[in-house]
Amino acid sequence: MENQLEWQEEYNIGVEEIDKEHRRLFKIINKLMTASSENGDNYQRTCQEGIKFFRGHTLKHFADEELYMATMGYEGLERHKKIHKGFREDTLPALEQELEQDGYSQEAIEHFLGVCTGWLIGHTLTEDQAIAGKHISKWEELLPESELEALKKVIIQLVFDLFHLESKVVSDTYGGEKFGRGVYYRLVYGSKGEDVRQEVLMVFEEKLLVNTVGKILGIQTDRMDSMLVHAARYTARQFVGKVMEFIETGKNLELKEENLLSFEQFGEIFDREKPQVSLLFNTGGAGYFAYCAIAPHLLDASVLTPLESENAMKEVEKYLNERSAQERYEEAHQHKKILVVDDSATIRQGMKSLLEPDYEILLADSGAAAFRAISLNQPDLVLLDYEMPVCDGAQTLEMLRTVPEFEKVPVIFLTGRRDPQSMIKVMPLNPSGYLLKTLKPEEIKKEVDGFFAEKEK
Repeated sequence: MENQLEWQEEYNIGVEEIDKEHRRLFKIINKLMTASSENGDNYQRTCQEGIKFFRGHTLKHFADEELYMATMGYEGLERHKKIHKGFREDTLPALEQELEQDGYSQEAIEHFLGVCTGWLIGHTLTEDQAIAGKHISKWEELLPESELEALKKVIIQLVFDLFHLESKVVSDTYGGEKFGRGVYYRLVYGSKGEDVRQEVLMVFEEKLLVNTVGKILGIQTDRMDSMLVHAARYTARQFVGKVMEFIETGKNLELKEENLLSFEQFGEIFDREKPQVSLLFNTGGAGYFAYCAIAPHLLDASVLTPLESENAMKEVEKYLNERSAQERYEEAHQHKKILVVDDSATIRQGMKSLLEPDYEILLADSGAAAFRAISLNQPDLVLLDYEMPVCDGAQTLEMLRTVPEFEKVPVIFLTGRRDPQSMIKVMPLNPSGYLLKTLKPEEIKKEVDGFFAEKEK
């Protein structure tokens, strides 16, 4: 393992003793990374001593930092102490127990380093920055604004503070569309003694994690590995925890459960539980991410495997193996992508069931969602409902044709009736044809297959 943490200027908070200790913790982690990559007879003993050294320095750093905050009268002291306590009394002991049980195996050491790195990155760039009064003042005035607008600004600021990336909201009604290779992460928060829950779903384009957390780790490849997933999990925890502080419904809630999801599992939750907040962000060339919050009263009980300290290493490996298998399957079969756009969930699911054995199916429920889906994951064919409300099929196609890179995307209209006048009206927009929804399923499938067969000629 050749990963190395590189100290960045933005990690400095301007308090000399705290900055010096942060740099020391980074150096200790780097030494552990180097030691864990050496397969000699003494590497386990070296890692064991290094982890003990890291633990001692971390606990001393927490005590010194809390003393400094108390001396300066820092108003966030109790919250900060609670975060330190959680890492000291829950996270570290669980990781150390895992190391003992696994005999300080390479996998257990990588899990330890991934978690500690993610936690340290997130904590240093969010909570610790607040000690010196950085960033927080930018958010305090947002609270009187509407919660959604405040949330957008908080997330954009956090992304900049963490990774120095300029991000912008692409959509405030993200519909769960797939974008590239994604990592789907679920966090469930709750309160003690009260039946209050808040669920957050975060979607990261894989290259965004590689370009941010991976870059900090010094990862040279463009693919996910277990250390990057563990580090990303704990960075995301800090990120979401910070966002929750600035949302009325999220205050005083604690993390109860976390899960890594497949795209299909994400889609099921997304469709079933209806997001209260659903924001899609673009960070330019670095990649996309989405932040979705589920309305507490709409939550169903989870049937997913929660990530616990006892199973995290195993579950992350399983997750990565399943992703790799899915990617190999997709590469081997190379299905054409079809986007089905219809305001009727029945039609969308019916078309998906009909076509999915031979095609990769994307779904959108409106013209706006279709435009977003095409931007994120350009399909080989769009089946577009002609009679949608608000923005109908003709308006959607007209909008697409104004974008140079979408000029030649094939679009076949789905319609419930043959209307010559409507068809004549959209001819200048160059549709690839029309499909009657009243056709038998096998006839619809035959038409779609015929389209691709003709195109290949």
